[in-house]
Amino acid sequence: MKILIEVIGISLVLAGLIFTAQSKELLGPQSSFMYSNPSWTINGFMIIIAGIIILILGIILRIIFRYKLKHKK
Repeated sequence: MKILIEVIGISLVLAGLIFTAQSKELLGPQSSFMYSNPSWTINGFMIIIAGIIILILGIILRIIFRYKLKHKK
């Protein structure tokens, strides 16, 4: 479960980077609706931020779980 949360976070960060790159004309075909579209720059940044938050949550959950295992009586 914890690793799944981290994988989802990483996937969102990568998707956000791709969307942002397409909106800045760095990646993708010119026929794409995201290509050179400023609204996808904002969307890409929001997806990156959401991915980072989810990734941090996964890391915190993993740390808490390990701490509970070490101090279990």
